[in-house]
Amino acid sequence: MLRIYQRFWMINWAEQWQYRANLLMYLAYWVVFPIVYLTVWSAIANGAPSGMVQGMNARDFAAYYLTLLAVDLATTSVSIHMLASKIQDGTISNELLRPVHPILTNTFVNDLAFKALQMLIFVPVWLALTWLFNPALTYTWSSFLLALPAIVLGFLMSFLITTTTTLMAFWTTRVHALHDLVFAVAKLFSGQFVPLLMLPLWMQGIARVLPFQLSMSFPTLILLNKMTPGDIALNYVLQIVWIVALFILFRMIWTRALRRFSAVGA
Repeated sequence: MLRIYQRFWMINWAEQWQYRANLLMYLAYWVVFPIVYLTVWSAIANGAPSGMVQGMNARDFAAYYLTLLAVDLATTSVSIHMLASKIQDGTISNELLRPVHPILTNTFVNDLAFKALQMLIFVPVWLALTWLFNPALTYTWSSFLLALPAIVLGFLMSFLITTTTTLMAFWTTRVHALHDLVFAVAKLFSGQFVPLLMLPLWMQGIARVLPFQLSMSFPTLILLNKMTPGDIALNYVLQIVWIVALFILFRMIWTRALRRFSAVGA
């Protein structure tokens, strides 16, 4: 099985290098929104009488959003852009002929190759932004080690959510609209639009049990050393629970989708 993934990696890595302009456009898209949020909240903090909002000053907001930017790039899945068109035009049938799962192999590795190449371009951009905004970074080696599994599990959750949503393309041609709805909800409850501590308490409670903050806010706060050991352990348990639940949901929908695909194809 490892050799299969190695072969898919070689193919997808070479393929990603053919679409460098596309990578740059995606990177620009990823960078713009956190920078806008960072600028807005920094301006609000600087305009406050104490220079702080909910205990965060301008440099704290810069640290949060620049860290979130890196976490977002590492955990967000773009599988819908690779998979939806194959489902809708029927070309996924070519991959169904292979003796491996088309999504858990080719689509998954394609997502990883896209992410790895973007990281190569992103690192110098992130360093330049760090120099420009002078964030109050509080990283330590222990926070890196604690955050790494959270980032990996966060990506797995994001991949399962995105691919499960994309499977709706077997029933509707409006799958991108459904994805945008999920994306909008994720923006609010993941800590991207606003740090979760800025939300009303009842919304913070909802956000903490949803999977979105587990792939965004959770790794970000670990890196910044802003979480207690108890909260870290709880969130890791929630990540594992969500991954199991999402994988079961994915398998159920995939099985029904194949039945529908075969029926329509027949």
